[in-house]
Amino acid sequence: MKEFPSETQELQTRVQILKKKKNAVVLAHYYQEPAIKEVADFVGDSLELAKKAAQTSAGIIVFAGVHFMAETAKILNPEKKVLLPDLNAGCSLADSCEPESFRKFIEQHPDHIVVTYINCSAEIKTMSDIVCTSSNAERIINSIPKEKKIIFAPDKNLGDYLIRKTGREMLLWDGSCVVHEAFSIDKLLDLHKKYPSARIIAHPESESHILRAASYIGSTSGLIKYIAKTDWTTFIVATEAGILYDMQKKFPEKTIIPAPAKEDNSCACSECAYMKMNSLQKLHLCLKNETPEIELEERIMEKAALPIKRMLELSIEYVVQN
Repeated sequence: MKEFPSETQELQTRVQILKKKKNAVVLAHYYQEPAIKEVADFVGDSLELAKKAAQTSAGIIVFAGVHFMAETAKILNPEKKVLLPDLNAGCSLADSCEPESFRKFIEQHPDHIVVTYINCSAEIKTMSDIVCTSSNAERIINSIPKEKKIIFAPDKNLGDYLIRKTGREMLLWDGSCVVHEAFSIDKLLDLHKKYPSARIIAHPESESHILRAASYIGSTSGLIKYIAKTDWTTFIVATEAGILYDMQKKFPEKTIIPAPAKEDNSCACSECAYMKMNSLQKLHLCLKNETPEIELEERIMEKAALPIKRMLELSIEYVVQN
């Protein structure tokens, strides 16, 4: 796999030393740069990271991801110090759901259960009955009594996918992720002609025409598990390009190809600019100086914790039953 320059390796060593010295844990999302993932104590998707954040005994949590993820870690660990290497690492999907507008939307439909995708702000979570991730969204929706009406926010693409999968009617908030809406169906089909034996696999935040072309649709971790369990050897992957490093690392014998983006860019794929705002240098400084820190009002944390914990409890029940 990737050989890092000597200066990068030196910085990685410093991070490892600081983690031990400060009793800190580094949690990293799959979409982070490889140099960060190699020093992380755990790399995963939103659900896996939320579980790890809830379980950790470390005094300091450094979250190499985006702002809503670090907020979730803080909500689950109100007494612990939670750090984010770059406070400006936001999320286009979370930004598409402004709290005051969403509050009015809920007030207009008072008889609805509010299900929110974890990719939203802490304030949006306070207005939710239950939170979900792409890993457990279908399970969460199916757990709600059929007579109950549902609001699903903020991702309309994931919501549309869930309507088709569960058969439930849902009122969708008009939000989306710019990364997962950046894939070009025309370029994707042309690429598939070049690799006719490849299977297209996609994240459910992608637009419906991309999902219709996919052989498998799943969460970030779900995509990895799918590659692991199949004998197929070539895959075109429609999600943020950061996952390609992990896939190639786990499956060096398989061919992993990024789905092409509409825009011409250096990687010919779709990358999240927010995720890439974090760097190994920022991670090192963040751990060294114990800043920037995620701070939330106590009332926000208490209220937002309820729908997150409901999700985690349901996830645990599912694992036990299966």
